[in-house]
Amino acid sequence: MINYRAHLIPYKTSILETLAKLDVLARDAIVFVVDDEDRLIGSLTDGDVRRGLLRGVSIDESVENIIQENPKFIRKGERDVHQIIDYRNRNFKIIPVLDEDNKIINVVNFRYMRSYLPIDAVIMAGGRGQRLRPLTDTTPKPLLKVGDKSIMEHNLDRLSLYGIDDFWFSIRYLGEQIEDYFGNGKERNCSINYIWEKKPLGTIGSVAKIKDFKHHHILVSNSDILTNLDYEEFYLDFINQDADLSVVTIPYNVSIPYAVLETTNKHVIDFKEKPTYTYYSNGGIYLMKRSVLDYIPKEAHFNATDLMEKLIEENKKVISFPLIGYWLDVGKHEDFEKAQSDINIIKF
Repeated sequence: MINYRAHLIPYKTSILETLAKLDVLARDAIVFVVDDEDRLIGSLTDGDVRRGLLRGVSIDESVENIIQENPKFIRKGERDVHQIIDYRNRNFKIIPVLDEDNKIINVVNFRYMRSYLPIDAVIMAGGRGQRLRPLTDTTPKPLLKVGDKSIMEHNLDRLSLYGIDDFWFSIRYLGEQIEDYFGNGKERNCSINYIWEKKPLGTIGSVAKIKDFKHHHILVSNSDILTNLDYEEFYLDFINQDADLSVVTIPYNVSIPYAVLETTNKHVIDFKEKPTYTYYSNGGIYLMKRSVLDYIPKEAHFNATDLMEKLIEENKKVISFPLIGYWLDVGKHEDFEKAQSDINIIKF
C-alpha cells in the first residue's frame, strides 16, 4: 500500500514536478494539493494537467492555476458510513480523509481498502498462551506466524482493509516484542497505541485504562483469532439494530439421530424426528458504544462475558452477529496446525 503522503503536493509545486509525481503513482494517479499545514486546497489528475496545458498554461507554472477545487473527501469520525459506500459505488477510487481542521490525515484507496469505518479497535494481546507452549516460551502467541505473517498481523491487515486506522494493543506477556514489531503504526498508515497490563485484567478489563478514544464506537477483539469477517456488515448491523453491544457468534449445528420428545408431567405433547439444533458460541469479537465502557471496573479482572451479563442486567441491548465466514481460535497446537493449512485455501 502506498503511504498516503505520496498523494500530497504543496500548492506551489510546478506542473512539471506534478507530472513526475503522477507518473510514479501510476494506476493511483491523483494528487491532493495542500497548504503549508496540509489543509486540502484541491485535487489534480493527468486529465487536469492536459486540459491546463491545452489552455496555454506553462509547464513551469504552479499547479495553483489548474487544480480542481472542492474535491470529494471523508471527514474523520463521520459516522455515516453510507456516504463512504456511495463514493465506492460511484467508482470514486481515491479519497482524502480530513480532520476537523481540514488537514489531510489519510487517504482511502478502494483498490486496497473496502471501507472506512469510524471505529477504534482494541486488540487484546496480553495472554501467556499456555496451551501453545513451548512455542510461546520465547515468542508471544500473537506473533506466532501463520503462513508468512503473524496471527496479530493477519488481524491488523483485515481491520485495516475496512479503513480502521486507530488501534490500541493491550499487552503484558513479552509485550516488548509486540511493541517492537508493530511500532507506532506509521509505516502502515495507522496509529498504534499500547496499554500495558501490570497484572492480568481478563478479556476486556484493560480497556477501562484507555481515556482518549477517537470514535464513538469501539471494537474489541482477541488477538489469537483468524477470520474473514466482513467488518462493514458487522458495523452496519450494529448501527441498524441500535445496539449497545454486538458480539460475533459462531453457529454450531447439533444433529440428534433420534426422535426428540417434548413432555409435560410425563405426557408427550410433541416430538421432532431427528432434529438439528443450532447454538451460537462467543466468537471473541465485540462492537460497542463507547458509553458501555463505563460498566468496566478500573484496574480489576473483568471479562467480556462479565460485561455482557452486566449490560443484560441493566436492560441494555446486547445482540448477536452470526458469522457465516471463516473463524478459528488459535488456542491449541491442533488449532495452530489447522491454521497453517487453512491459510492457503481460505480467502482472507
